[in-house]
Parts: sequence; structure tokens; C-alpha cells
Amino acid sequence: MPGNGNSLTRLRTAITVFFALDGFVFAGWVVRIPAIKEQTGASASALGLALLGVSAGAVVTMVLTGRLCRRYGNHRVTVACAVLLSLSVALPPLTHSALALGLVLLVFGAAYGGINVAFNSAAVDLVAAMRRPIMPSFHAAFSLGGMIGAGLGALVAGSLSPTRHLLLLTVVGLLVTAMAGPTLLRQKPPEPPEPPGRERPAEGAAPRRLDGRTRGLVLVFGLIAGCTAYGEGALADWGALHLEEDLGASPGAAAIGYSCFALAMTVGRLTGTTLLERLGRTRTVVAGGATAAAGMLLGSLAPALWMALLGYAVTGIGLANLFPVAVERAGALAGPSGVATASTLGYGGMLLGPPAIGFMADWFSLPAALTSVAILAAVAAAIGFATRGAAAR
Repeated sequence: MPGNGNSLTRLRTAITVFFALDGFVFAGWVVRIPAIKEQTGASASALGLALLGVSAGAVVTMVLTGRLCRRYGNHRVTVACAVLLSLSVALPPLTHSALALGLVLLVFGAAYGGINVAFNSAAVDLVAAMRRPIMPSFHAAFSLGGMIGAGLGALVAGSLSPTRHLLLLTVVGLLVTAMAGPTLLRQKPPEPPEPPGRERPAEGAAPRRLDGRTRGLVLVFGLIAGCTAYGEGALADWGALHLEEDLGASPGAAAIGYSCFALAMTVGRLTGTTLLERLGRTRTVVAGGATAAAGMLLGSLAPALWMALLGYAVTGIGLANLFPVAVERAGALAGPSGVATASTLGYGGMLLGPPAIGFMADWFSLPAALTSVAILAAVAAAIGFATRGAAAR
């Protein structure tokens, strides 16, 4: 069992690397979607159905990965899913129909969902052992990996075919896994001392049954994650369109909108540990949700481009630490099953956001639809405040 500071630091570094790798590989795939669409000859609707393979594979696997983590350990499942993720990202360019693309994306989505539950569960164990709220730093690594993956993907898109680019991602993923994986495989998850009066279950024993109150709290934290991820999905798909169509921004200026949001979220997560140490989890959630609500109201209703960009950045700062805190709290309450539940609800929010915004934009307008991001951020803040006593206990 890793008990000294050096082994915990090595574990933290290895887990951080896998968070960054996940963001890097996923972003690299996303930037090649237009080229894959052209290669398969899929219509917009057929491509949309094929892309649901990622979502379906991820959601189903998230539910199952909690059980796999309990049986085989968070570290082993993280490494296995990293290998599968690295291999499966090379498959989409090999397809020549929407159906084949959807099938291989099921595999890719399964690996993506599995590694998210596994390394978040490993991170929860480490947070408890180090007794510091370092969860945001892992998610900052994911955001940084995504920004690097998207940037490099944009640079090589004109010179490398999707097949070569995504095969290169496979090579990078396998090399990184080979370097960081042994640290996880050699060391068991750290085990913090149990509170007085509670006995540690024997290794391999059945997990402790959760009472209704605990299960309810896990769902509450999952709702906070869902409200946060709803905003991320909505801004990723609709933020630039709002700037271009409603505020008359050029395509280049509109693209800056999501960059402002993503960069602000990354900065917020890099400073998240300090913020959590000073404010505590409840006040961080309440303040973050309120900040995001104010920022998105500005971003969606502002009459000028610079004000909207400022609103996007404020929204990113506000949302930055809500998802990491929600997942960490759910994991502390219920282990890998709690992480799986919160991650599934969070991912569900990210899936719900873009189509919900689309329907509301048709019914009302896109600026009005984007205010739903502000409403749900305020809901997350209200939930955090209403459950502050129960969460503390």
C-alpha cells in the first residue's frame, strides 16, 4: 500500500497523465469528424445517428465500470481502458458507411466512458489519502489535453489524412500508457484511515450496502454534474453560432467564443484546489453556480460581441469546479459506483444540452435558449446550498 509522500506523488502524476491523454485523444477525434463525414458519404442526419454510438457506448459502460473497478481495481481498469481507447480511435477512418462508423464508435465510446469512471475513481481514492481537495487539478489536465489535441489536430488537418492522424494518436496513446501504466499497476490504491468506530471491510468483500439517504446524496451530486455538463455541451455546439448569427461576428471571431470559455474553465480548474481549501466544497459550488449563471446571462443576452465573450469566460470560470467536486463527493460516499452514477448523469447532461438548445431555439430564439444554461447553473448552486448540512454529515 502506498503510504509515503513520494508514492502518492507518483500516483498523482500517473493519474494526471491519463486525464490529459483522455482529453487529447478525444479532441483529436472530434476535429476530424468533418473529414470522416465526407469519407463515409453520410448525410447530416446519418452522421448524427452514428455519433450517438459514442454516447451509447459511454453511458452503458459507465454503469458497468463501477462493478469492474470493485472487482479488478481502479488502476487496472484505467490502464485497460486507456489501451482500448488508444486502439479504437484509429478505427473511424477505416469505415466507409454511417452504419460501420456507428459500430466502431460504440467501441470508442465504451473505452471513453470506462476510463472516465476508472480514473475518476482512482482520483477519489487519492484525494482521500492526501486529504487535500486536488480533484480540480485532474480535470484541468483533461481540459489542457483537449486544448492541445484540438490545436494539433487543426494544425495537421491540412497535411495528414484522418487515417494517419488518428493512427498517430493510437501510437501516442499506447506510448503514454506504457510509460504511466506501470505506476498504476504496481501500486494498490491508497487507503486512508477509517473514521473511529468504522471497520474496514476485508479485501474482496462485498461492498457496503448504501442506505437511502446516501444513495439520494449521490443522485444529488450527479444532478449538479449534469447541470454543469449541460452548459459545457451547449456552449461547445451553439456558442459560436450565437455569436455569428445573433451578433454578426465573423467565423474567426465566433470561434474565439468557445476558446474563451474553455481557457477560462482550464484556469478555474488549475486554481480549484486553492479555492476549495479557502472556501470549502459547498461555498465553491454555490459561488461557482451563481457566477456561471450571471456569466451566461451576459453571454446570451449581451448586445455586443466583447460583452458576450466576457460572459462566456465568466461562465467557464463559474462552471470549472462544479463537475470535479460533484464526482469527488459522489465517489467519497459510494466508491466507484458513486463515480459511475455521477459521471453518467453528468454525461447525460452534456448529451441533453445541444438538442435541448436546438428545440428551444426553434420555439423561441437562440439567445433565449442559451439562458437555460444560466438557469441550470443557478439550480446547481441552489442544490449545493440546500444540501450543505447533509453533505457535510
